[in-house]
Amino acid sequence: MQAIYRHRFTVGPEAIDTNGHVNNVVYVQWMQDVAVRHADAAGCTDLTQRIGATWVARSHKIEYLSPAFAGDEIEASTWVASFRKVRSLRRYRFVRTSDNVTLAQGETDWVFVDHATGRPRSIPEPVTAAFELWPDASLP
Repeated sequence: MQAIYRHRFTVGPEAIDTNGHVNNVVYVQWMQDVAVRHADAAGCTDLTQRIGATWVARSHKIEYLSPAFAGDEIEASTWVASFRKVRSLRRYRFVRTSDNVTLAQGETDWVFVDHATGRPRSIPEPVTAAFELWPDASLP
């Protein structure tokens, strides 16, 4: 598994707000979507479900740098920056492919929890082993 997961998509009209560009909350949805795609590709989703666990967001941080518009092709990149006992920091970057402009960047602090109780639990080694860490926020 590569440390940085990339996914390209085209901005649809449903993402556009009254200001004529992608609404800020859409980026949070994109963050979750690309995180799930990365976890699926790494085999983490299946493993997590098999052991009766799930991930919940503790906090999101996002910085909006430039607007995106309907029809723009976006490359969403995500990577796991760190694992701690029950938490994982994941970072994101959204770039418009036509001009290589970074539109937004952010991070989510995820908590590993027991699915039945909702209580945090230690992240087991097979889950951490599914990802190669990329602790630096810069992309290669």
